[in-house]
Amino acid sequence: MNILLIAPGKAPEKREIDGELKTMQGIVGGTIQALYPFEDSAALICNDDGKLLSLPPNRALYDEDGTLSDVIVGTFFLCDAPPNAECFASLTDEQIDAYTKRFAVPESFIRFGSQVLVLKEGAR
Repeated sequence: MNILLIAPGKAPEKREIDGELKTMQGIVGGTIQALYPFEDSAALICNDDGKLLSLPPNRALYDEDGTLSDVIVGTFFLCDAPPNAECFASLTDEQIDAYTKRFAVPESFIRFGSQVLVLKEGAR
């Protein structure tokens, strides 16, 4: 299964994995959680307990208005989750290209009380 691996502070990396649950858990460092924040069939697979474990912030997600909606913590990966399929699948080459561009620039995060400021690397 072709995935896009995204680690905190690093550029996305295309990887091939066997698609077994144990492999996916090893990548994220624990129990997996699948999120579907995108308009296509891509799934974001992250550590279900990442925030409870205080894993490092990785990338920001924004809603359709451009407002920060979530911060994904720890290493995560993207794969395809076809509708009505029983398992995850490989990303297409087009998805890999699009998400490599979308997540190309690592972000830095600064917390001010209940607010989070997101800084793109190189935007200083």
